[in-house]
Amino acid sequence: MTTQFKVCNCNRTMPLDAAAGARLGAALGGAALPVATELCRREAGNYLNAIEGVDDVVIACTQERGLFSELAQQKQSVAPLRFVNIRETGGWGAQSKESLPKMAALLAAAALPDPEPVPVVNYESQGQVLIIGAADHVLPWAKRLGSQLDVSVLLTGGGTSEILQDRSYPTFSGDRVAVTGWLGAFKVTWQQANPIDLETCTRCMACIDACPENAIDLTYQIDLDKCKAHRDCVAACGSIGAIDFMRQATERSGEYDLVFDLSEMPLIALHQSPQGYFAPGRDHQRQMDDALQLAQMVGQFEKPKFFLYKEKLCAHGRNGKIGCNACIDICSAEAISHNGNHVKVNPNLCAGCGACTTVCPSGAMGYAYPRTTDMGLRFKTLLGTYAKAGGRQAALLIHSNEQGSALIDQAGRLSRTGGKGIPARVIPVNVHHTASTGIDLWLAAIAYGAANVAVLVTGEEAPQYLSALREQMSIAQTILSGLGYAGTHFHMVNAKTAHELEMALHSLQSGQAPAQRATFNVGAEKRGTLDFAIEHLLKFAPARQDEIALPAGALYGAVSVNKDKCTLCMSCVGACPESALMDNSNLPQLRFVEKNCVQCGLCEKTCPESAIALMPRLLLTDAAKQPIVLNEAQPYHCIRCDKPFGTLQMIDNMVAKLSLHGAFSGNIDRIRMCSDCRVVDMMENKHEALITDMKRPH
Repeated sequence: MTTQFKVCNCNRTMPLDAAAGARLGAALGGAALPVATELCRREAGNYLNAIEGVDDVVIACTQERGLFSELAQQKQSVAPLRFVNIRETGGWGAQSKESLPKMAALLAAAALPDPEPVPVVNYESQGQVLIIGAADHVLPWAKRLGSQLDVSVLLTGGGTSEILQDRSYPTFSGDRVAVTGWLGAFKVTWQQANPIDLETCTRCMACIDACPENAIDLTYQIDLDKCKAHRDCVAACGSIGAIDFMRQATERSGEYDLVFDLSEMPLIALHQSPQGYFAPGRDHQRQMDDALQLAQMVGQFEKPKFFLYKEKLCAHGRNGKIGCNACIDICSAEAISHNGNHVKVNPNLCAGCGACTTVCPSGAMGYAYPRTTDMGLRFKTLLGTYAKAGGRQAALLIHSNEQGSALIDQAGRLSRTGGKGIPARVIPVNVHHTASTGIDLWLAAIAYGAANVAVLVTGEEAPQYLSALREQMSIAQTILSGLGYAGTHFHMVNAKTAHELEMALHSLQSGQAPAQRATFNVGAEKRGTLDFAIEHLLKFAPARQDEIALPAGALYGAVSVNKDKCTLCMSCVGACPESALMDNSNLPQLRFVEKNCVQCGLCEKTCPESAIALMPRLLLTDAAKQPIVLNEAQPYHCIRCDKPFGTLQMIDNMVAKLSLHGAFSGNIDRIRMCSDCRVVDMMENKHEALITDMKRPH
């Protein structure tokens, strides 16, 4: 199956003509591409002819996506359509005449096969919404939403101007509210703080009439600061029993599909709130926007399952000791939790940022939207086509689908009125979230020929994501600088306006790329991809050295062992999740394979003698793949059968520590025996004791 490309110079506002079409076709490995002038208007027939078959059709226009899709629907076309923006991303701007290699790269990437579908996470909502907050804010929204959703109300104090009228919806009051869950499965708990139970109250106003202090308002709640405890209201309420100053059971709870939190401060204080939870605060415009979304959230919904978790690779914990906690610490949705020696990800809470995969040292946590292999192929295609079309010093700009794309579009349009637009060498790469790519893909991009990898952040990211990106960029840059590649290759571009974006991009200085582009493909395993990338970068390194010191928290390194403290108990071997630390079945030796180490710290935390320390570094010689001996000793021989077991230092330490303990002082020699002889010695002692007992007169 072939791909047809439909390219338009947008009424001659882009430097695309027949000669440019020939260059584009050559870069894409085919014939010259015809360049239209008004593809969305008088030349629409060319587009209609292209979609008659079943071949993929790539349309180099996103502005008229709706029109082209509608025309295809009217024609009942089955041709798969793909859209790519070459106008705002490069066709417009101060360097538009040099942007043809970038256009070719974007067209080639758009023609790639669709990634395999990922599993989905399902939600179901019946429209049961709980509105939480002060009466003055909650009750008006309850009236507006009541005709569209199944409304319940939780009043949390404050506001007296609204009148609680007929019982149109369940109404509660309380404080110490807690919200957990997600769309279709929220659980809300609160404490019934007011003597009046609004669900029992009939709104008869007898209590209001009876109260001598006017402590009860038309929300049917008692102002306890005014109340003098006459209890006239209790008597007036009578057998209805809605008022109880001595109420014991104050815990309340309910389950809801949606939560509309109008509290001044959100009850869920997370950067990424669960789906179905809206907390606009006092911002009226946000309240309006969120209410519109709430009204549409009835039915069945699905989202991608963004992550892949490979438990066998996880370095989180062993034997109750916690080592790597990177994914738990960084998750802004609190979707990742401790699960024994491993971690557990709640797919309903996961928002798909991918930051957990970026900081995971072992690759146990992988991103699936798209998978790393798909993103690697995209990088390789973009950079390979760019170079084939004559482009130099390519810079990948990783940006979010929403705010990032909007800023790029704005910068492109403003270039028509005096702005600079996007530089010709900067190739935008849209992703679901900017935290979803990490050191493996970045170094692979440099190996493929990129001079820079920049990540655009716009203020929508959680603070811990920015810190993680900086740390990972520092590690990646340290590796490249250690190999002698000149310049700065990795950048975090902070921009909230189109002007800030174009200024930052035009000031980027190119880093040095390898003399030859790599040909490997990004694999599913993070460490494998890093091995390929570093091997290629080392092969063409301007300066070779045996090792590179890395910052703390790096995913490569060695361990040092204090031989004076180490007793070769091998606790570290049992704790190591990556088989970096090993014993020797024939000799008391502690061995280490540096290539396997992910610097999780489990060995350091497990060692009972505090004899181990981490040494972050990247060893570039073959020694990284070979087992080395960190500590060894002559074996201790059993005092009974002379069988070697343990080490002299370990046995001496055990004897010294246990000889004064009452449970061992009488049998201390058993510590100097092998396991078999200990059993024999115990049985012999029991036998002798039994015979002695039998000889005693009874």
